[in-house]
Amino acid sequence: MSFFQKLKDKISKQTEQVSDKFKDGLTKTRDSFATKMNDLVAKYRKVDEDFFEELEEILISADVGVETVMELIEELEMEVKRRNIKETTEVVEVISEKLVEIYYGDAEEEVEELKLNQEGLSVILFVGVNGVGKTTTIGKLAHRLKEEGKTVMLAAGDTFRAGAIEQLDVWGERVGVEVIKHNEGSDPAAVIYDGIQAAKSRKADVLLCDTAGRLQNKVNLMNELAKVKRVISREVPDAPHEVLLVLDATTGQNAMSQAKTFSDATDVSGIVLSKLDGTAKGGIVLAIRNELSIPVKYVGLGEKVADLQPFDANSFVYGLFADIIEQQPDTNEEQ
Repeated sequence: MSFFQKLKDKISKQTEQVSDKFKDGLTKTRDSFATKMNDLVAKYRKVDEDFFEELEEILISADVGVETVMELIEELEMEVKRRNIKETTEVVEVISEKLVEIYYGDAEEEVEELKLNQEGLSVILFVGVNGVGKTTTIGKLAHRLKEEGKTVMLAAGDTFRAGAIEQLDVWGERVGVEVIKHNEGSDPAAVIYDGIQAAKSRKADVLLCDTAGRLQNKVNLMNELAKVKRVISREVPDAPHEVLLVLDATTGQNAMSQAKTFSDATDVSGIVLSKLDGTAKGGIVLAIRNELSIPVKYVGLGEKVADLQPFDANSFVYGLFADIIEQQPDTNEEQ
């Protein structure tokens, strides 16, 4: 069975709503990427060095990242030789297969799942610079977890940015969850402490903690995050269960540098990539995963409250190659 057929089978097991969200959400990236790929395949009849050079440029322009692209091209060249592929049209399927392989590496597909404490309170810490959509992401994840039947509370730990507390409050009202907050300028660690005590007393399942995205300098910010983490670990063993870094997909390689800075300072366990639907450079997902070894847990595929979706590399690649995959004949009957 071909890789495209396997991918179609996997996608068919998802709800139509999920596969459509990835397909629609990746429209900008797909339109740019697929157009260039189709032009490349039409331009070259045979797979040669010039073909790979141009493919390299296309992948870099989609923000897949230079290091990841070099690795991918090397694997593609080996695979093309191994399978004795001559036609450029056949390479597209191999590319999609290798993208999924590069994303997962030696990890299981469960690497993308949110880690929650099954025995009691789960504490999830959100980090990220201002303007990336952190507060919105917290609100949307609160909605998703509540829809799954969990009792969710929020802690407004970003006490330094004007309006951050009010913004989280609005989200709390919108999705129907309680927000623990102090006045602007309060000690963030004290807010998180109170949030944990309130969550314990109300027997909540999940506490989502907002944090500051900018202090006077980077050192102050990282020290503040370290202090918050210490408070959480002291009050809830093994917490935080996730440290989720929110990145704005539209900033491309700038998101990569932010990811490096935060992962150096805190143990970032997962990435939430907001505004993925707003960029033609969705390849940043692969660069982050491959170069920083941090899984992407959620992606923002629209502005609606339900548009925050758990990330899945198979759905992502399907979203990139949907037009080509859907043209493939169904070979199930031949198996």
